[in-house]
This record gives sequence, structure tokens and C-alpha cells, in this order.
Amino acid sequence: LGASCDWNRTRFTMEEKLSTSVTKIFVELYEKGLIYRGERMVNWDPVGLTAVSDEEVFHKEVNSKLYHIRYAVEGSDESITIATVRPETIMGDSAICVHPQDERYQHLKGKKAIVPLIGRVIPIIEDEYVSMEFGTGCLKVTPAHDINDFELGQKHKLETIDIFNEDGTLNEQAQIYIGEDRFKARKLVAAQLEQEGHLLQVEEYKNNVGYSERTNAVIEPRLSKQWFVSMKDLAAPALQVVKDDQVKLHPAKFKNMYSVWMENIRDWCISRQLWWGHRIPAYYLPNGTIIVAETIDQALKQAQEQDNNITLSDLKQDQDVLDTWFSSWLWPISVFDGILAPDNEDINYYYPTRDLVTAPEILFFWVARMIMAGQQFRGEIPFKDVYLTGIVRDKKGRKMSKQLGNSPDPLALIQDYGADGVRTGMLFSSPAGNDLLFDIKLCEQGRNFSNKIWNAFRLIQSWETSDEAENKHDIAITWIKARFNEVLEEIEDHFRKFRISDALMSIYKFFWEDFCAWYLEMVKPAFGTKMSSELKTESIIMFEQILKVLHPFMPFITEEIWHLLSDRAEQECIIVAAWPEKFAQANKKILTDAQEAFQLITQLRNLRNQHHVSPKEEIPLYVKSDTELSFQDFNPYLIKLAKLSSFEVGQTPPEAYQQFALGKYECYIELAKDEDPATQKQKLEEELAYTKGFLNAVQKKLSNERFVSNAPAQVVEKERKKKEDAEQKIKILIESLADL
Repeated sequence: LGASCDWNRTRFTMEEKLSTSVTKIFVELYEKGLIYRGERMVNWDPVGLTAVSDEEVFHKEVNSKLYHIRYAVEGSDESITIATVRPETIMGDSAICVHPQDERYQHLKGKKAIVPLIGRVIPIIEDEYVSMEFGTGCLKVTPAHDINDFELGQKHKLETIDIFNEDGTLNEQAQIYIGEDRFKARKLVAAQLEQEGHLLQVEEYKNNVGYSERTNAVIEPRLSKQWFVSMKDLAAPALQVVKDDQVKLHPAKFKNMYSVWMENIRDWCISRQLWWGHRIPAYYLPNGTIIVAETIDQALKQAQEQDNNITLSDLKQDQDVLDTWFSSWLWPISVFDGILAPDNEDINYYYPTRDLVTAPEILFFWVARMIMAGQQFRGEIPFKDVYLTGIVRDKKGRKMSKQLGNSPDPLALIQDYGADGVRTGMLFSSPAGNDLLFDIKLCEQGRNFSNKIWNAFRLIQSWETSDEAENKHDIAITWIKARFNEVLEEIEDHFRKFRISDALMSIYKFFWEDFCAWYLEMVKPAFGTKMSSELKTESIIMFEQILKVLHPFMPFITEEIWHLLSDRAEQECIIVAAWPEKFAQANKKILTDAQEAFQLITQLRNLRNQHHVSPKEEIPLYVKSDTELSFQDFNPYLIKLAKLSSFEVGQTPPEAYQQFALGKYECYIELAKDEDPATQKQKLEEELAYTKGFLNAVQKKLSNERFVSNAPAQVVEKERKKKEDAEQKIKILIESLADL
């Protein structure tokens, strides 16, 4: 209970400080002229009965109808036709606009039209804003119910007629269908227009319609008195720091989107007509004067400077509250109390932060505004890197929702696949900024990986040691360390570039293939024998390094095995262990030697499968070469893992052996003595055709100047090595066919 009370007191203090900080910033921006109250077009939610910002409106394409309506020209038998998807707004029309160069309407210049149904006379005006190609080339101008029409109305000083109530029903200014909902009014107006002969044509039409994120109601552009933040001066420096990569967006594709939005930014409507939120610190005097102050006492003091007779009861605070993002944009600063105590120890130590992880859909709601706030109120950016995650969707690409019933229960997944299995399963297919298509098989893969780690631990723990046993595996230890160094460098590069999924795949492949499939198989003792203490210690050290790299992805199993591998103090946890460093050895040749040996082992295993030879049956191998093999240090492992009865190198291979190519080497093996020459020829020809195709693909890549110029040197070099090996293999295969 005491802890709960302490927490509630702390929470209350934090909320109180945040509220005070928000009020302070509002007053500061108002005094600088960056906050103002004015009548402007806003996005109005007729269900929520509140204004919403541009970023809170989502657009979707809908099937609509395009109504062609005839307006009579005053004082003549002529008419002019407009096309609109909103016939219910014609009662708010203030003008009809045509393009000044449209020859079809030159004779109507200076004339007037009559609004159907209500008979109001409106001018016919000219403006280049109108498209001559769209519809009839004539635009009805309704300044109170369209943002672009509002700007035209301001430019041409047109009357603004608001025909809608707050809830989207028609008011008295509409003159007809008063009290009807806007969508019902659309049908009623269309029917009356047709009945009276004003509706000439109705055609099917697709258009984008804005919806409120909060209520899913169709947004109504509405002229309303609201509070705004002037964004132009705030946005410019926030745009520049992203362009200059002082703040980096990951993935970088969002940089262009960010730039477009910031370059076309509009003033931010920050007032909301809601029952919750930070109250706007504005107070109204009986004469309509506005006073903005941090407290009502300060507001009273300012009011009494104008009129000594003003009392506290004369002040009426604004009923609106602030947009929630107006407090959220202060988060990197306010969380360290940097607004009220700008030089306190915490803000000076922690600000700016380093990385922000968030969703792309709030890049403008939150991220851009935090950058603006940081520069405006602290004079520096709030963070250096922004990692943008994707949305989890089902395997059909649909967003997960209760309505669709396609959202799995995470607790059930954890019960079936383990917390680490679910975690890694999600990360296997979640590249930065891209949506994740969730499939239960990903969790199965994660669970299987957890089992693999556990089984590797059990294998190492089962090894018995003896002081008399020799360590004959220096080459295996040297190789796995060199390979770990290579993978660690690769993983750290992925982390620097915020490629979290790629980093996981690197350690996943290293553990599954290099450590388990090769290293453990190379060094594990024969059944019933013991190994040297040195070898087991080296294996445990390597396993511990792997666990450290795996820990960010799989925190539970790695922490458990960490404590089981050796006796550790209670607080000596892997979560606080130092990140691994490279092993002190730089023998990179061993990596290529090992790769050749492993390729040969893999080929021999494949040949066994093709010829249905038991993996337990030992077979002889002969390699034709006049020099020692480059991978000869791995010969003992080749014999062990490929199950060879003999392994010879020389110039004269046995005639009965079957030939195959490994890079620059001709290899011979005795597998199927009874295989007829026609079958051998067919296999060689198939392998030759495949290798030629592979060589052609590599040559195309190397002939691409952009690839050679822009790819890392080691990548280009690897492709050149592939080319040389393929050419050598083709030569050997051609010779083998000739011999056959």
C-alpha cells in the first residue's frame, strides 16, 4: 500500500509538472506570435464534434457519383453546367468559376448564374485554379465547405455561407431540408434537382474521401474559430537536420516522405472540442479581449492592468483542450523536467537521447514535432536515429483486428512456442519500415531454433574430459574464432544500419551451420571417449560469446544457459555482460580453406544421396593435383565427416572411380561401379549446363558498371572468385566428358 501511495504521488507530481510545462510552452509561443486564434478551414469530425489535424485524417478511395447540374444564366435562356460529388452543398454556393482561357465560357464573363432550388444569384468568376479538362470545366465555389474553395473565396472576396451544423445536419442558411443529415440531404437534393430538370447526368466516379481516425466519420471541411501554431518557422530547421542526416531515419526511404510533408506543411490546429486533455490557458474578458497566461491569477493581474474593475468571476477560460500531440512533442524534454528546470542534472546528462523506435504512421504526428520542439526549446535535436517499425499483418496482408478475428493471442503463442520462439519468429521477417506478414510457421521456426540452442548446450555439457586426452583440434578452434570474428563484424554493421532482422539472420546461420553443423561435429569425441579440458573450455568460451550476441533476440534461454554453463554470482547476468570482442587472431586464409573443405564434404554427401549409399558406409576419395591441397589442414575432418575409407592426392586417378569437379580440383570417388556411361554422361552434361548458366549470371553482374563501382570491394572480389571457380569447373567437366 505504501509503495502504491508513493507511486501515485510520483505519478501525480509528474502529471502536474507536464501540465505546467505544456501551459508554459503555450504562453511562450503565444508571446512570440507563433500561436494565434483565428477563423480558418479545419477538418471537422461531425461525430466526435471536434476539429482534427491533417495527420488525423486518413483517405481512402470510394465509389461515388458525379452529378452534372445545370445553373441558369441570369437574364438569358443560356445555362452553365457544373459537375460535383456533393450536390447537398449547392445551397452554400457563392460563385461559379471558369478558367480565363476557356473559350467555351468567354461570353459569360461578368454575368451571373442562379443557384437551383433556392434561386440565389451568384457571380461567374475566372481563375486559373480551374481545370479545363475535368468535368465540364466549370467549378461551383462553396467557400464554407471546401478548403480550396475557401482560398478562392478569400482571393475573390466571396460570401461565405455555412449551411451545416456541428453534427453534419443542415441549418437555416441551407433554406431547404433543414435538420436533415448531410448524406440524406444529398439524396433529397439530387431527387429534387432531377424532378425540376436541373440534373442532366449522373455518372459513376471514384474519389478519395477523408475519414476521422478517431470515429471513422467522413470529415467535413468547416470554417471554424480555432487555435493554431504557425508552423513555417518551426518546420524549416526540423527539415534541414533530416536532410543533413543529423537526424537519420531508418529505413532511409522515409526521408523523402518526411521532406515532402515538411515542405508543404500547414499551420497546426491545436484546439480540440473534447472533455479531456490540457485546458487551453486562454481567458476571455467580458469585452471579448483574450488574455493568455500560465495561471488564472496571472491572467487576472494582466486584466486589471487594463481595467481595475475586472474581478476573477469576469474571466472565462477557453473551453477547448489542446491536441494530445501538443504535450507529446515535449516528451524528450519534459520527461527530464527540462521545461520547468532547463539546467537540471538529468536533462543535461540525458538530452539529447540517441535512438527513437516508433511506427511510421506517427512520423509526422510525433517525430517531426519532437524535432521541432527540441530545436525551439533546447536549441538541439532530441535524438540522432529514428528506427521505424512496420505493421504486423496476417499472411494475406490484412491488418490485424478484432473484427477480422485474425489476431492471435500472444499468451497462447508463448505457451505453444516459448517467449523466445515467438520473439525471434517475429524478427525473422521484420525488416525496418516494412510490414511483417505474420505466419504461425515463423513461431515454429523460432521454437526449433530454441531447441537447437538447448541441444547444443546439452551436447557440450555431456562431454567428459581427461587430462591425458590431447587437443588435436587447434585448426577447428582457429577456424571457428575467425568465422565468429567475421560474423560479429557483419552483425555490428547491421546494427549500425538498424537492420535488426538481418543481424538476427547472421547469428542464426552462424549458430546453426558454422557452430553446430561444422564445429561441434568436428570436435565432438567418439562415443565412449573423452576430450581434453582445453578443448571443452574453448568450446564453452565460444558458446558464451554466441549467447551474448543472441541475448538481445532471445533473452530468456540465453540467460538460463548462461548460468548453467558455469558457476556465476547471482548478479553476474548475461544482460549486463560486456558485448563480445573479436578474438585475437587474423588468419583469414583459414576461412577460404574451410569453405573448400566443407563444399567437398557437402558434395560427397549429395553424391551418397543420389546413389543411395548409406551415410555410415566408408568410401574412398582421390583428388587429382600435382601440388598439396590448399585445405589440407582440414583433411582429418574431411575423412571424419565425409566417412572416407581412404583419401589420396596424386596425378593418376583409378579408372573405376566416378569423376566430379570441386572448384579447381578434379575429384574421383568410387560410388556406383555399375553405372553405365550414358547415365554418367547425362549427369555431367546437366552439371555442365547448370555451371554455364551460373557463370553467365556472374558475368552479367560483373559487366554491370554500377555494381562494380558501388558494391563493396570484398563483394566484387567474391563475384570474381565465383567466376574463376566456375570457369575452372567447366574446363574439368568438358575434359571429363571427353574422357568418358
